[in-house]
Amino acid sequence: MADHKDERTLGELLAELSRETAQLVRKEVDLATTEMTAKAGRAASGAGVATAGGALVHAGLLVLLAAIVMGLADIGIAPWLSALLVAIATLIAGYLLTNKGIGQVRRISFAPTQAIETLKETARWTTRQGA
Repeated sequence: MADHKDERTLGELLAELSRETAQLVRKEVDLATTEMTAKAGRAASGAGVATAGGALVHAGLLVLLAAIVMGLADIGIAPWLSALLVAIATLIAGYLLTNKGIGQVRRISFAPTQAIETLKETARWTTRQGA
């Protein structure tokens, strides 16, 4: 079997490497776009469900708080003081929950981690091939 020699010049080989590297980078960008779109879709879906649930919980909470105010007034606490006590307790609980929720959102990474790792690997591979 005869040896097959590649007759391409160094310039042709470098041009091909350049084209293939550009194509690889475009595919990596496409992967990052796809990954970010999927993450955004999941986040939007969850946010919609949470919003609907939150609206119902809010309505129920308002009725419950009114009932607590009326209950406190019925046991002899002045109505204005009953409302003030319930308002303070509600504000404290709301503050704590808001801070907890903000902390959870801050821990979410929306970066396209898979695409970034692949780009890093491509850069390492390209560097090794060029050396």
